[in-house]
This record gives sequence, structure tokens and C-alpha cells, in this order.
Amino acid sequence: MMAVYTVVFGLIFKGRYSGVPDASTLDYALGIFLSITIFQFVSETLVLSPISVVSQPNMVKKVVFPLEILPLATIGTALVQFLISCLLVVIAIATLGHGLGLSALLFPLTLLPLFPLLLGIALIASALGVFLRDIQQAAGPLSMVLMYSSAVFYSSEMIPPAFWTFLKYNPILHVIEQSRRTLLWQQPVQWEGLGYSLILGFVVLLTGIWVFRKLKPAFADVL
Repeated sequence: MMAVYTVVFGLIFKGRYSGVPDASTLDYALGIFLSITIFQFVSETLVLSPISVVSQPNMVKKVVFPLEILPLATIGTALVQFLISCLLVVIAIATLGHGLGLSALLFPLTLLPLFPLLLGIALIASALGVFLRDIQQAAGPLSMVLMYSSAVFYSSEMIPPAFWTFLKYNPILHVIEQSRRTLLWQQPVQWEGLGYSLILGFVVLLTGIWVFRKLKPAFADVL
């Protein structure tokens, strides 16, 4: 998929990330590689979470079991693949790109908002998925919309002001943008966007815990 996106957006549409002087198609490809890696973690969480409880009816009905572990396991599965992909991204940037600077040490920090955010989303989606089985069908189209609104193929500076009014509230956009800045472009972190994403992530996490605990007593009856 990275190769397809690079050919389409990098070679055919001559796509580039703004704010990067003399960026080549290879630089753009590495940017897509990093961005897609991060977004794939988000996408897998969105797609798999709605069925994490529904797919384990025996655990819900017959076993005294902390059901919160089911969406957490979904995050864990996606996280393993994400970490492997991140390692490949770092190797690719170190060997094919401009190398790694000191700003790369902040790369893990830019990813921090993802974990409370995705765990909260997983808890909400898994709980609602018990009662609304069509949520999983909506996850695919929602993931596609989110990908094109999260600055995967472009820089946030390229977004027209009218659209930025709404897209600036997308925490995934800030995580992807700051990750590229630190790991690829060796630029400082923009703390405002990252701080907003982290705060929103914990708000979503607390909301997810509340929703899951509120709906959990009815799981066995519905399943």
C-alpha cells in the first residue's frame, strides 16, 4: 500500500510535504511509510474493537472474567504489529533517508496520545458493538474518511483555513504531523497540538471506562 500511495501521490500527483526544503520523492515515500504505519494502528483498533466482546460469548456468559481485557487485547494485537512497523520505519529512515537526529528521541513522546485515545475508543466501540452490530460495518468507511482527514499524504500547513477550522480538532492529525517532524524532518515538536491530543486522549479514555462499565451488566443478556 505504501508503494501504491507513493506512486499515485508522489510520482503522478507530484505530492510533497510542505516546510521541507528540497524534499525528494524518496523523502515523501518515507513520510507516507511513517504516516501509514501510525494510521494503520488507529484503523485496526477501529475495525476490530466492535467485535472484541461479541466474538467471545463464552467468556461473557460462563466465566468470571474482567471483560475490559477483551478490548485491551485488541489494542495489544495491533500494538505488536505497530511496533514492528515502527522499527522498519526507523531502519528505513536511518539507511535510506537523511538519518536520525536528536529530535528522533522525541518520537516516542509524539506517539503517547495514541494509547489513551485508542484504548478509550476500543472500550466504547466494544461495548456499543454488543448492542449495535452494524458498528463494525461502519468502521471501514469511517477509517477511510479519517485517513484522508489526518494529514497522511500532506502537511497540516497545506490545509485551507476553512477546513483547518474543523480538522485541527482531529488528534490523529497532530500525532502524525509531530511524528514526521521529529523522526523525518529533525524539527522541534509543536507542543500545543500534541498537548491537546494527549488531553483529549485521556478524556476519551475516561469516557470509555464509564461507558463500558455502564453497559457491561447487560452483555450476557444480549449475547
